[in-house]
Amino acid sequence: MATPTFERFDLDQAARSIASATGLSERQVGQAVKLLDEGNTLPFIARYRKEVTGGLDEIALRQIEDGLARARELASRKSTILLTINEQGSLTPELQRQIEQCSDRQHLEDLYLPFKPKRRTRAATARERGLQPLADILLKQQRVGRPKDEIVRPFVNPDKDVPDAEAALQGACDIVAETWSEDVITRRWLSEQMREYGRVHSKVKRGKKSDAAKFEMYLDREEPVKRIPSHRLLAMKRGEAEGLLNVTVELNDEFVLRKLKGMLVTNRDFEFHQLLLTTVEDCYQRLLCPAIESLTLHVLKEQADEEAIQVFSRNLRELLLAPPAGPRVTMGIDPGFRTGCKVAVVDGTGKFLESSTIYPTPPREDIAGASTIVNDLITRHGVELIAIGNGTASRETDAFISGLLKEMSSHSNAPVLTKVMVSESGASIYSASELAAHEYPNLDLTVRGAISIAHRLQDPLAELVKLDPKSIGVGQYQHDVNQTLLRRGLDREVESCVNGVGVDLNMASSSLLAHVAGVGPKLAERIVEHRDTVGPFESRQRLLDVPKLGRKAFEQAAGFLRIRDGQQPLDNSAVHPESYHIVERMAARLNVDTRRLVGNESLAAQLHAEDFVDEQCGLPTVQDIISELAKPGRDPRSEFKVAQFAEGVNDLDDLKPGMILEGVVTNVTKFGAFVDIGVHQDGLVHISQLADTFIESPSDVVSVGDVIHVKVLDVDHERRRIGLSRKQA
Repeated sequence: MATPTFERFDLDQAARSIASATGLSERQVGQAVKLLDEGNTLPFIARYRKEVTGGLDEIALRQIEDGLARARELASRKSTILLTINEQGSLTPELQRQIEQCSDRQHLEDLYLPFKPKRRTRAATARERGLQPLADILLKQQRVGRPKDEIVRPFVNPDKDVPDAEAALQGACDIVAETWSEDVITRRWLSEQMREYGRVHSKVKRGKKSDAAKFEMYLDREEPVKRIPSHRLLAMKRGEAEGLLNVTVELNDEFVLRKLKGMLVTNRDFEFHQLLLTTVEDCYQRLLCPAIESLTLHVLKEQADEEAIQVFSRNLRELLLAPPAGPRVTMGIDPGFRTGCKVAVVDGTGKFLESSTIYPTPPREDIAGASTIVNDLITRHGVELIAIGNGTASRETDAFISGLLKEMSSHSNAPVLTKVMVSESGASIYSASELAAHEYPNLDLTVRGAISIAHRLQDPLAELVKLDPKSIGVGQYQHDVNQTLLRRGLDREVESCVNGVGVDLNMASSSLLAHVAGVGPKLAERIVEHRDTVGPFESRQRLLDVPKLGRKAFEQAAGFLRIRDGQQPLDNSAVHPESYHIVERMAARLNVDTRRLVGNESLAAQLHAEDFVDEQCGLPTVQDIISELAKPGRDPRSEFKVAQFAEGVNDLDDLKPGMILEGVVTNVTKFGAFVDIGVHQDGLVHISQLADTFIESPSDVVSVGDVIHVKVLDVDHERRRIGLSRKQA
């Protein structure tokens, strides 16, 4: 019996496989794999190790990181399978070679299937009754030259619950059917048939039609397996999960059975030829088809999950990188009817100043009292921006504020104020969270919500990182997809955005710091505790004074942290401390002080990157340094812009087909974009109405946060649906 040898995970082999799968060069992938294996983060590698990886960006590095994770999982699975089969005494040298060389997870599982511990099956029962030798005769399909009764008679044994020849043949055929159903080649062929010619069919369950109104288009719908859009599959699967739909994959059974019989039953002269043809039908209908159907739906679901997560991640990125209004005194208003509107004012740094409650909306409609309170807050605190949550009573509150600002503008020396409708998705979740209670322990939940709305306008990124991304409301079937992969994808996007913008070390919350490369939640809390106890950080180097923040964490994080007006001007830039000596050489070459070089475009333009390349610092890094010196700490986010909702259009009843309105894109899916036009219900611009020319994906032409003009096509009051067109606007 062969004894398996389990080698350690081969990093070089994994790199070669990833390079082959991604089309990237082996050298680049090999270097990236090595850096990842050493514990370096994606943002750090993408920004500060360009010369090592040949300039791989975060997208390519994510592919490599995912490939490396899959390679490790595959290696671990192979080890488990080899051990299991060896313990059964069934591991042959050839099988071991096949398993060790296998590069596909599903093929690996197919190789393992005959040896996989199973629940009790009809074939297992037949083997216990001594019918395996009879099954072997059937499987060989070699003419015996004796009467069938004579062949079967030795296997009849009433003591083993095989009372007659019919029972013996039935048990043997059960073994044959299971053996065929586990054959790698047969399974692969049927999988290909389902991928190429299968049709996903959703059908309403008997007696459930009245409950399945929201799945109206899926009550009896077919889609080709190879072309079914991800959002439709996820909709079908949701209907199935809710017990309303049955989802199956259908094939031309007549064609498939004819082919299978030709593949599996090979000797027409064999005494049991006709019995085997019947067994093929049993194998297909009872074992093979259900197994491959389940596998096909599983693969489709994985693909749909991946696509939906990509859509969600892209939308989240656009939302996180929405233009910040900046460090201006801001009033946040959380609208309401019966309980009134909660008002909170924060200063330019986001510090809470004061709160109040006003009742300008029904049922009280105390316009005069609300005006007095808001006027007073604006005057005393020098409010420059007003952020209004877009939930219940938002348009009524917006109309009140518009009237107030119009009245204020008629007075001389009136302050110039800007009002903005802000998405409040997830604000109530934040206000009731432990984090909000820790940040504002003495404030009511509703006041915390108003503060969050104000902060979202000042700096969307800094505020939204406090939330579970799933509660922000920019996903597509986010509750139906693989939650582990969703969390991983969204966390990556948040990390990328936070590090791409940079974080003020002396101002950032622990929630924001936790997403800085190399930091994490626990270190973030220690950084804030140290800052609160000792005082602001005077330099990046002082980070090393934080308990349990070691050299590796410092290396990963330092370049993404900013210190304004610190001892070292480069601490407020994206230049990494490991490269400060390069800047000193640059300053010496220009015969100026380092402080004078930082932020001086004309001086930076005089530098030639090639002159400063050394063994530690390659050309890409030097080029980045020069760019950063010209515009240190530049915010990559675009300029702040406000949508203007139409006056008098506050509710669905105010909409009329043909209206041209301005709105904000709130969500982008595979089938279109949702737009807030200020009526408490987002309208849908179908993909066919987004552009005058054909587009592959809505994200090709719009992003979350875009301000666009749309035309109202139709309004369905009963289902509260609004059809919009961008190309007709």
